Amino acid sequence: MFWKSRTISKIGLTPPAPFETRAPLAICLIVKDEETHIGEWAKFHIRAGVDHIFVYDNGSSDKTVPIIRDALGDKVTILPWDQKLCDGRSKAEIHNQVLAYAHCLRNFGAGYRWMAFIDVDEFLVPTAEASIPDALAPLADKAQISLPWHMFGRCGHEKPPAGGILANYTQRMKDPLSSEHALNWKCIVDPCKVTGVRVHGFDIENAPITVNDVGLLAQLDDRKNKAFYSNAAIQLNHYYTRSNAELQAKVNRGSNKTVDSQKHLKRVMRIVDAIEKDTVTDTSVADFLARRSAS
Repeated sequence: MFWKSRTISKIGLTPPAPFETRAPLAICLIVKDEETHIGEWAKFHIRAGVDHIFVYDNGSSDKTVPIIRDALGDKVTILPWDQKLCDGRSKAEIHNQVLAYAHCLRNFGAGYRWMAFIDVDEFLVPTAEASIPDALAPLADKAQISLPWHMFGRCGHEKPPAGGILANYTQRMKDPLSSEHALNWKCIVDPCKVTGVRVHGFDIENAPITVNDVGLLAQLDDRKNKAFYSNAAIQLNHYYTRSNAELQAKVNRGSNKTVDSQKHLKRVMRIVDAIEKDTVTDTSVADFLARRSAS
């Protein structure tokens, strides 16, 4: 009997052969209707040393696409990605984000030593160096880096504040590992060694192995171990809620998968409660920008 699943969330692939010369770093991003924050996100990552951003547009009806194109010029490639696909036999939905990641790896990965897979509410923040490539330099012999979410809540903002995300959201969940509801990872990989693709972890040469940002090796399933936690080189800031108004819009928009709306609401609010239960002031972005200006 053909195995059935409601969602196909892992895709295997044959990785591309690397070009003789590869640029240091690209980001793969899937978006929909993010005109409010996409410009800030894009400019920050280019300033942090990203060479190119591949944007998979999942049917935006606002100004997301022209804003990021205007912000990045020839440093962005935009691909239409508005679709819901399923397996023709089991009717299992193919996770559209995983599909975008696999497409990006196979079609563009050959030209980059590193490729990061994050969302528009996530920022890669170097915590000691003046750029992301500098922070990655000690990991030149590695193929996958797993970065835990550092989750930021509403920070008292009912509506989107003037001045953007980075300057206004400085309170985050104190312990990133303290709640399974608000814990996950995003990854930076060598595209030419990836053989399996999921949103939160990749197979490297057919093995589910990774390192943290200082090179400690682990299996993907063992990343929850406190000994694996690190933000010594790069911190992944996840601005999960932004303002309360934006949180409500997030809930109303629904999941990027086909799921019951009430289940989605309960899941989101469990995460919000975990984020805002115990917080600490986080100046990682301000500290990085100061180092960047001084370099």
